[in-house]
Amino acid sequence: MSEHVRRGGRYVRVADPGWDDPLDGTYAGRRGGRWNPPGSFPVVYLNATETVARANVDKQFATLPYGPQDLNPAEGPLLVETEVPTTDYVDLVTDAGCAALRLAATYPYDAVGTITTWAVCQPIGQRAWTDGERGIACRSAALPRGTRGEELAYYPREDRLPSTRVRAFAEWYGVEDGLIARPA
Repeated sequence: MSEHVRRGGRYVRVADPGWDDPLDGTYAGRRGGRWNPPGSFPVVYLNATETVARANVDKQFATLPYGPQDLNPAEGPLLVETEVPTTDYVDLVTDAGCAALRLAATYPYDAVGTITTWAVCQPIGQRAWTDGERGIACRSAALPRGTRGEELAYYPREDRLPSTRVRAFAEWYGVEDGLIARPA
């Protein structure tokens, strides 16, 4: 039995400039992600804040020999703003929500201090989808340990999220004169 938390309103999505529809979850349905196995159901992975969005970009570059600051600002990821319906989502934000799903109170870190794997999260996401849930509100796995921020794995069923604003990489990530200036 899962706990629920009420969420809704403005969320943001980091998007590749070449994507036809950045708020379409079918690509994640084919490829899989933290909350859905490959070849399953659509998910739109969203960030509650721009800080979490930046952390997700930084995480994507963590193992590469270059960073986001080396990107051509015109080709960097867009930030797509949307309005998510206010409703109850599966709770992986509170300690009680984590406990109800048998995850450590330290989620997204497990009991030994490593990031909880997709193999652990995907069955939870599959169960939530099968149970008709609207999505999973969770603590971000992109932020440093001890830092709190949220993400939302939104399950588009018969609806599509609206794009309310699209911002260029230089505008949202903090690019000045071709170099990244990280906001304080």
